[in-house]
Amino acid sequence: MSSPADKAPDSSLDQTLRPSVWEEYIGQKDIKENLRVLITAAKERGHTPEHTLLYGPPGLGKTTLAHLVAHELGVPMRATAGPVIERVGDLAAILTNLEPGSVLFIDEIHRLNKTIEEVLYPAMEAGKLDIIIGKGPSARTIELSLPPFTLIGATTRIGLLSSPLRSRFGGGVFQLNFYSEQDIERILARSAVILGVEADPEALTEIAKRSRKTPRIANYLLKRSRDVAQLERSRLTQGIAKKALIMIGVDDAGLTLSDRKILEALLVKFGGGPVGVKTLAAASSEEEETIEDVYEPYLLQENFIERTPRGRVATARAREHIGNVGPQPELL
Repeated sequence: MSSPADKAPDSSLDQTLRPSVWEEYIGQKDIKENLRVLITAAKERGHTPEHTLLYGPPGLGKTTLAHLVAHELGVPMRATAGPVIERVGDLAAILTNLEPGSVLFIDEIHRLNKTIEEVLYPAMEAGKLDIIIGKGPSARTIELSLPPFTLIGATTRIGLLSSPLRSRFGGGVFQLNFYSEQDIERILARSAVILGVEADPEALTEIAKRSRKTPRIANYLLKRSRDVAQLERSRLTQGIAKKALIMIGVDDAGLTLSDRKILEALLVKFGGGPVGVKTLAAASSEEEETIEDVYEPYLLQENFIERTPRGRVATARAREHIGNVGPQPELL
C-alpha cells in the first residue's frame, strides 16, 4: 500500500495527517457544533466571525480547528505564537498585512506581554491600531484602520490569560477535552490509511489505549510502530505495536519515562506527598511549566495524582502502578 505520505519527510507528516475538511475532524462534538453555528451565522450576515479562544492540554486539536475555521470561511489563515510577538511593531506588521476576512491564529496567547495585549484590545474591538511614534513631548499617536479579521487564540494555561483579554473573545471560550479511546481508534484508522500502513484492528486498539487520549500522541505512536513493522517486513500487528511502545518507554497505562520519573520522585523522595510543584520539578529534573502543561493534566485525569491545598499527592493507583513505596500520605 502506498500513499502521498510515503514520500513526505517525517517532519511534515503532522501536517499531512491534519484533517483538511470539517467532516474529517473526529471528536470535540460540542465545540464543532458551536463553531459551525458561529461560522454559518457570520457568513449569512456577510460578517467575519467573532474572535474565539480555545484552551486545553497540548495535542488535542486547537491548531487544527483554527485551520478548519479558515477553510470553512474560504479565507487565508496567518499563524503565529505569543512569544514571537515581542514588540508592538511585530503585531502591527502582522495585522496590517492581513487580507480582509482572514483568520489570525495566535498559539500560546497567554505568553503575550502586557504592552502587546493593550495594543491588541482596540484591534479586536474596533478594528483599529493605535501606534505611538516618538517619545516624550513630541510623541504622537497614529490610528490605523485594519481589515476585518477573526482572531483565534489558543492556550494551554487559561489561568494565565488576563481578564480583559479573555473578555474580548465574543465568539466563545471553548475547552478541548481528552478524547475517548474509541475516537482515538477512529483517528488512528484514518491516519493508517494516509500513511499507507496495513494495521490490524488490535494494533490500533493497543496504540489507542496508550495514547494518553491525545490525537497528536496517538499519531506519534502510530508512526513509531510503523517504523518497527517496516523493519520487520510485516504488517502492523498487536505484537509489533507492543514491541514498539516498549522500545520508546510507553507502558500499558500510557505513561512515559518522564511520567514515571515524576511519580517515583513523588513516592520515593516525598513519601507520596503532599509536595509543591516547584519542589517536584526540581526533584524530577523537569521544568515546572512542563509538569503543569504536559504531564499533570493526564496524571490528574487518570487519577495518578491529586491536588490538595498543600501540594501534589500520589494516589493509590500511582502506588499500585509504580510500586507501593513510602508511607501513606495524609490527604488534606
